[in-house]
Amino acid sequence: MYHALFRRFFVKLDPERAHHLAMVMLRMGAVFPPLRAGLQAVLARRGGAGLTVFGRRLPGPLGVAAGFDKDAKAIRALTMGGFSFIEGGTLTPKPQPGNDRPRVWRLVEQRALRNKMGFNNGGAAKAARRLRRLRRSRSGRDLMVGGNIGKNMVTALADAPQDYRTSAALLAPWVDYLAVNVSSPNTPGLRELQAPEALAPVLRATVAGAREGLARVGNRGEVPVLVKLAPDLSDAEITAIATLTMDLGLAGVVAVNTTADHQMGEGGLSGPLLKKRGVAVVRLLRQVMGPDAVIMGVGGVTTAQDITDYLMAGATVVQAFTAFIYEGPAWAARIQRQAAKHSTLPA
Repeated sequence: MYHALFRRFFVKLDPERAHHLAMVMLRMGAVFPPLRAGLQAVLARRGGAGLTVFGRRLPGPLGVAAGFDKDAKAIRALTMGGFSFIEGGTLTPKPQPGNDRPRVWRLVEQRALRNKMGFNNGGAAKAARRLRRLRRSRSGRDLMVGGNIGKNMVTALADAPQDYRTSAALLAPWVDYLAVNVSSPNTPGLRELQAPEALAPVLRATVAGAREGLARVGNRGEVPVLVKLAPDLSDAEITAIATLTMDLGLAGVVAVNTTADHQMGEGGLSGPLLKKRGVAVVRLLRQVMGPDAVIMGVGGVTTAQDITDYLMAGATVVQAFTAFIYEGPAWAARIQRQAAKHSTLPA
């Protein structure tokens, strides 16, 4: 049914408008109790033994990658739809509109997306208030939620650490982990922050900001911090960043972001074309970082076999975005059930 709707209706809409419409529908489904109960009964049967990450017992390994729910508005709806955890963002200290439209393009034949969104979001403070309300209920506290953070476009690279510190302080009390985004190709100069000498101050500022945010609510604990990497880095560059994260005592890495290594126009490319590199980067990271680091594999996850391939390469959990657009609301639960059926989920 969804595929017919996609071919006849959604594919004719501007991709960003279609995404906005889908978000509204998801949120409506989560607001009305009878509809929520019915949808959850159908969509959220994930199955499997589950796994524990950051102290959360997850019903499966598949989460939503950053970029889908930029302002953390649809956390309940996405979990209701079968995802095991949600990474909201990318969030910046100040609200910003992002790049000019059009800024999203479908590559239907490749089941891919190209985007140059540019961190459009309403700001970390608004998202933090939204997440605080979510955490007031027991069901909201039970959800695993990550916060993906970046710098504002107008912020000079030299001042970037303060942007990450500000957002980390705002979000830390309400998230289970923070993902430091220095790898989007759509903010000019951002990827320069992946160089270890530039990245170290950003990561230290994020940790400091998270501690400040927790202290403000009387919590002296720690929020795990991960760094999100581009697939276009060399293996040597990836190894250097992995070593830095270990030296700083960070929780792990998210691999990978969209690729700018294509000939299809401006922006980052996502979808099945990313999978081979994503799996290779995860495998390298596991070899370098050892068994304890959390590695979130993302890029080209479409089938249960894709989940398996990432887990076998060493991913702790996996994330997806693009396939959800093409496959529809029942997709996440379906491939997690398939993965569990074939014993691909960790015990």
